[in-house]
Amino acid sequence: MSKNIIITMIMISSMMFAQEKLLLTIDQAVQTGLENSKTLKSSQFKVIAAEAKTSEANASGLPSLKLNAVYTRLSDLPASTLTTPFGKFEISPSILDNYTMKATVQQPLFTGGKISGARDIAEYSYEASKEDFKKDKSDLIYNIKSAYWNLFRANEFKKMVDENVGQIKAHATDAENMMKQGLLTNNDLLKVQVQLSDALVRQIDAKNNVTLTMIALNNTLGLPLTTEIEILSQLQTGNSNSNDINTLVKKAVENRPEILGMNARLKMSESNLSIARSGWYPQIFLVGNYNYLNPNQRIFPSKNEFKGTWDVSVSLSYDLWNWNTSGSQSTQAEAQLSQTEQALSQMKDGILLEVTQSYLTLNQTNERAAVARKGVEQAEENYRVTNERYKKGLNVNSDLLDAEVALLQAKLNYTQSLIDFELSNARLARSIGE
Repeated sequence: MSKNIIITMIMISSMMFAQEKLLLTIDQAVQTGLENSKTLKSSQFKVIAAEAKTSEANASGLPSLKLNAVYTRLSDLPASTLTTPFGKFEISPSILDNYTMKATVQQPLFTGGKISGARDIAEYSYEASKEDFKKDKSDLIYNIKSAYWNLFRANEFKKMVDENVGQIKAHATDAENMMKQGLLTNNDLLKVQVQLSDALVRQIDAKNNVTLTMIALNNTLGLPLTTEIEILSQLQTGNSNSNDINTLVKKAVENRPEILGMNARLKMSESNLSIARSGWYPQIFLVGNYNYLNPNQRIFPSKNEFKGTWDVSVSLSYDLWNWNTSGSQSTQAEAQLSQTEQALSQMKDGILLEVTQSYLTLNQTNERAAVARKGVEQAEENYRVTNERYKKGLNVNSDLLDAEVALLQAKLNYTQSLIDFELSNARLARSIGE
């Protein structure tokens, strides 16, 4: 293998595994994720399209102006003549080149609610798309927070496991020394070494979990997967939400984008029913035309020159019989309206359940955190006392092994309870539309 190829492979490998270090607080992570989210950008384009649709629907009720121009070449025919005792007279000359320019202004006067219904549907669709965007944003924020605190938990777990490995290594060293002095059996040393092996396996798993959760966070934030993120925010302990469940449910009904969006879709269904019923009514339009023609057929005799004329008319269109198409369309619209009403009611029930579960979970995790904190204090004291007594020969080897395991588990439980509290708080905030 040539030297250049080796250098190229080294450079490619360096680029693949190069990591950009990024320090992020939870707020910075949320901001970064919102800026980079492709899903959110796609949702934003839907809002823009719905807004343009509203503008289009509003224009349908305004006067429209159209221009039409046509050139026609006719076959050559003898000119029409009139024979009299005084001779032959040409009545209509044969004009082979015909030019038509027509400007038409049309204004709807009455459509039975079709135009106003379409305008309302577009406006409510715009409102619904904005609420969909808010929902997507709220979901993304929760996912970012969840991924952020999962990485925090992985880092903390790794620190605790590393600390536990250090403790067990120190214990193994002491056990070896005590065995040399005849104060410990070989079986006791093997127990410590077995526990050390288990701890080393947990250390490998903890390190791998940090890598995986960091990749997941990078993916959620829209960053390169090799980006190394350093967590800056710390867990906060606090009281549960002071509002009662009824207040929280009321907030959810008033603020949740899903409900607001469904309310807009309910109004869309009502407007769609108005459009369906418009088939029972006539359609009336005011139409004005200005014709600039060569030759102009309204002018006699025809001449090979441009002449302008105009006309104004009122147009009425009414379906006398369409095999009950209007009735079928109305029935469909009524069924769709009832369907939307049921969906809204079902959504409110689901949100009531979600808020209640989030509220109870938040209170539960807050209580667990308080209990777990006391458990860490007790486990630390138990380990300190057991370790001292073990060094003095007052405790057996198994007692210290149990104390080490208990301390690690207590720390893991406490950290887990704090993470659960943060996530429960975020879940409750999302469930009430904050």
